[in-house]
Amino acid sequence: MKAGVIAVQGDVSEHAAAIRSAAAAHGLDAEVVEIRESGVVPECDVLLVPGGESTTISRLVGDEGIDREIVDHVAADKPILATCAGLIVASTDANDERVDTLDVLDVTVDRNAFGRQADSFEAPLDVDGLDEPFPAVFIRAPVVDEVGDDVEVVARWDGDPVAVRQGPVVATAFHPELTGDHRVHDLAFFPDGADGTDDADGSDDEVAA
Repeated sequence: MKAGVIAVQGDVSEHAAAIRSAAAAHGLDAEVVEIRESGVVPECDVLLVPGGESTTISRLVGDEGIDREIVDHVAADKPILATCAGLIVASTDANDERVDTLDVLDVTVDRNAFGRQADSFEAPLDVDGLDEPFPAVFIRAPVVDEVGDDVEVVARWDGDPVAVRQGPVVATAFHPELTGDHRVHDLAFFPDGADGTDDADGSDDEVAA
């Protein structure tokens, strides 16, 4: 499988390591490419949009023509995982006119709802599809204020949605790539085996598409 990480900002190497680990757990080799210009996204089976600063990310993917390719990727029903600022950029409404959203995830978000960098925290999070709590890392994290009819909430913190899914798009308000735990990447790219194990009959899972 070929995995693309939008590399204009954010935890690029950490996401690359997480997708390699997730793929290996399913008996697959992942070729990871860092994407900073147009023309690469169409070659990818899966995409990751890391955190960072949402206004900067949205501007840079727009300037490079990557934004339209991400939209086409989702329209082709190819999986994508967007984390923290990536969730904001993927949304339909960032509550901030400085962010040119991709409109691939029917949610409204509240940017930096969890406060400043000093307010960062880690918490055990119950996530639908995972047997054990996930050690979620929240850093200047957004909160999902509203979800569309086709959006599934897969995790909440203090009652607020912090992980959602719509079709091939999985998005989190937290940073799963900083934990050494690739189960959220499993949920995004291997939904039939999100515990990171191979099928009972020894066959390999196929990447979601």
